[in-house]
Parts: sequence; C-alpha cells; structure tokens
Amino acid sequence: MDRCVELQGHRGARGLRPENTLPAFAHALALGVDAVEFDVGFSADGVVVLHHDQTVSPLTTRDTGPAFPGDPQFPYVGRPIRTLRLDQLKTLDSGVRAADPADPYRRTALALPGTPLATLDEACALLAPAGSVRLCVELKTDPSWPDAEVAYFVSEVLAVLAAHGLLHRTRLLGFDWRFLKHTRRLEPSVARVALAEPPTLADPSWLAGADPRDPALSALAEGATIFSPQYTMLDEALFERAAGLGLPVTVWTVNTPEAMARYLGMGVAAIVTDYPDLLRVVMTAHGHAVPEPYRTVEAAAS
Repeated sequence: MDRCVELQGHRGARGLRPENTLPAFAHALALGVDAVEFDVGFSADGVVVLHHDQTVSPLTTRDTGPAFPGDPQFPYVGRPIRTLRLDQLKTLDSGVRAADPADPYRRTALALPGTPLATLDEACALLAPAGSVRLCVELKTDPSWPDAEVAYFVSEVLAVLAAHGLLHRTRLLGFDWRFLKHTRRLEPSVARVALAEPPTLADPSWLAGADPRDPALSALAEGATIFSPQYTMLDEALFERAAGLGLPVTVWTVNTPEAMARYLGMGVAAIVTDYPDLLRVVMTAHGHAVPEPYRTVEAAAS
C-alpha cells in the first residue's frame, strides 16, 4: 500500500484532545501519525512554550490563580505570552475550552481539566522516544517583531530540539517568512515550511517582502523546502506550480472526508488534520497505508 502521503496531527489532535498539550500529542501518537504539529511562543524569562496565540487565549486557557499573592499581572488570560514568566504561565489550565457555541472542538475534544501549559522541552521529552514521528514546530512571530528577535527565537527553539537530539526529525514552520533565512543559516539541515493563507499573502510584510503573486516561487526563493497553503487556496494550479518547482506541498487544516479524499487524489505530500482518526479511515479506504500507533505514551502524559 502507498505510504507517500504523510498524516499530521494538527496541534496534536485538536478535534480530540486539548490542543497543544501533552495529552493531545500522546493521543495522536496512540492513534498513529507521521508527524505532530504544534505552536510555540516565548515567555518573558526566555522559555519556549506551547500556545497557538501570541496572547493567552481565553478560548483554550483558564486562569486558576496568581503565581504569587498580589501578582499585579494577574489575571493572565489575555496578556501577551512574552510578558509572562514561566511560573505565571504554568498556573494556567489548558485542558478545557471555553463555552463558545461557534466552537466545533468543544463538542468533539475530550476536556481534561488541570492540564498545564507545556514547554517545548516537555514536548520533546514526550515525543523523543516515538520512533520516527516528526515534530512540525510553528513559530508564532509576526511582522511587528524586530528581525533580531525572530532570529533569537529561532535559535532558542533549535537549541531545545538539539538538546533532545531531534533536529533530524524536525520541521520548522511559520507565516512570518523571516524564520526561513534564520533557520537556513543556523541549521541548514532542518526542513523549513513556508505557511501561506489569503490574509498573509495580501500583506507582503509576512513574506519577508517577497512577491505574493507567485507564492510557491517566492517561498522557494526565501529558503523554504516545503510549501504549506491553507486548504481554501490549494487548487490544482497552485499544486502543479509548487510541484513543478520541486516543492513538496503540505495542506492544512483538512477535516472532512471529502476534502481528505480530494487532496489524497491530488498527490500532496502531507495532510494536516484536527482529526487523525478520521484521516486514517479515509486513507485506508483510498488504498493508502497508515502509520503504526505508538501506544506506550498515552498513560505517561495523562
């Protein structure tokens, strides 16, 4: 059976467990994935932490109490990650989504109250034993960051990954394409994934000034080794353009059987999904082999 299409769990398995948490990664591994995708930010005291937004999200995170009595920064929800120390961030509960009727994941993801915000170091410790499963690490910077800060952030992320011996299993991702040149300079062997969606293509500052009219070519010119567009913009023409340039295409975030089948047929290199269990079913139905489960980690992370 064909094993050319890679199955990536988005934020671990956002549709099944609390996103960007160790239980989400453990569940994705137990289901069987080729890669775990997650987002990282940077605390005020220089620790790389897992969180999707650059501010503490009220959708995915709850305050439990201050890190110390009278902390003037409490409550922490809504504050920029870069203004909070690790001890403050560790008080947050990342295991329950807010009651938002428009949020589909509250209905499908198992709530795990008391799940702490994780560090990249902790994520690496969990994922390191998991065979050849790749780490797809998205750096949450934006054009407002000074270039020197982007470079420093990249270097700190790479240092944590290197300490766990995981550089060879890592891909760095970002919408702020400045990370591409810094990763290539610091660790040229690490794969570099240029993320793209309509809002960032409408603002060239996200693309390090590159031309948004031909995003695949611009991504390649900026140093990408993989091109990763949002599923809403990936059509046959864009796919063929990237393929013609020798750029593998990873499509995100694909959550319906119909869309999964479409991109399997298109020939993408990887599909990112919130529901790895569903994608496994669709891949099997279309003659694609699925990755083996890694079952020994779920209990360790719960």
